[in-house]
Amino acid sequence: MLESVGIDEPDREARDIIAAVLDVPRFWAAANSVADASPAVAVSVIRAAMNRAAGAPLAYAVGRASFRHITLDVDERVLIPRVETEVLVERVLDHCNSKTRRIADIGTGSGAIALSLAFEREFDLVIATDISFDALAVASANASSLAKVLKSPMEFRHGSLLAPLAGEKLDAVICNPPYVSFAEIAELPADVRDWEPSLALLCPDDGLSVTRELIRTSPSVLVHGGFLAIEVDTRRAGTVAEMVAVDGRYSGVEVLLDLTGRERFVFATRA
Repeated sequence: MLESVGIDEPDREARDIIAAVLDVPRFWAAANSVADASPAVAVSVIRAAMNRAAGAPLAYAVGRASFRHITLDVDERVLIPRVETEVLVERVLDHCNSKTRRIADIGTGSGAIALSLAFEREFDLVIATDISFDALAVASANASSLAKVLKSPMEFRHGSLLAPLAGEKLDAVICNPPYVSFAEIAELPADVRDWEPSLALLCPDDGLSVTRELIRTSPSVLVHGGFLAIEVDTRRAGTVAEMVAVDGRYSGVEVLLDLTGRERFVFATRA
């Protein structure tokens, strides 16, 4: 089925679909090629293959995505978590110390960042916000599925950017904001442009409007010594770093690299 619609490496994708449906490592299907599938599994695999053949990204086709040490349910209401964002979590954990107790993930989507942090480290509270009720529903469901293994308590709050955090004093504010400009829509791969939510992808003002507002408002909720961590477009990392530096309320502005050596994250401390 996958080969007939021109999917690249259809054998690999078929194994990936089976592994995702069974929630096993990707090599499992190749190592267990003589195993019998139950009728329910067969139906799920065929349904996922039909979705993939219709053009859905693999994660949407199977309804789940791996992110660091957890597996998340995902659908068209949220972005598919990226490897780059896994590195953002790693960089955030590197910046945390014993005084980092209350943190917030802004625009949580599927909950990938917030849930990974709550899974990997003990905090007093991890707050996840989003302007989309649909995204919060996905994130909350993922939190319920992972409830028994989370090390930190979580709260989910609805609203735009930092509005749900009024009155809070936080040690870290983390965000992977929308940063694709409207002029760049045509450059996006079809499975991104046609399937993933535009609210989480596209941003006015050359892709910088949300990031600029985040920089402006974060000092009101960050304690002195708390940090802001933002994932950025590699082409605009320098611009974002300059925006943070000229604000005057931050110090220690850093541009950090992703696994391919590209400038991908901007970190700064509340002065």
